[in-house]
Amino acid sequence: MTSPSDTAPQPRFRPRPWTHLETPQDVELWIDEHNRALQELVKPTETGVGILFTLAEGGDVYMQTTDDAVVLDVEPDAGWIAPLITAATGAEPPRGQVWVLPSDRLVQLILGLSTLVLSTTLVVGHPFGARARRGAY
Repeated sequence: MTSPSDTAPQPRFRPRPWTHLETPQDVELWIDEHNRALQELVKPTETGVGILFTLAEGGDVYMQTTDDAVVLDVEPDAGWIAPLITAATGAEPPRGQVWVLPSDRLVQLILGLSTLVLSTTLVVGHPFGARARRGAY
């Protein structure tokens, strides 16, 4: 007899262990790598494309980038990270859980988050909020 877990489809994308990034150059290489992965693995018709950061101390942060913005969906269990996002990017916290940051803050954001990340996972179909748009790195 098969159990429901035996017949459940495998997740399309699996978590990847995080490697601490120490310099802006490290971050640029990481961005290039993930941009290539998104271009290769995500269909052009898919929306809600981004990266899920699972934080070592608990919580999830979803990130999507566009040409002019970085959209962060900070899950309630990761709300503790808001002061770090503010310190790294100079952005004021939003009223809700979706942050919209200027795209030129991406490197600073990733450097700020780097020591707190446990793993990353590519995502599709995530509802990044009404102001979010489909994007790539």
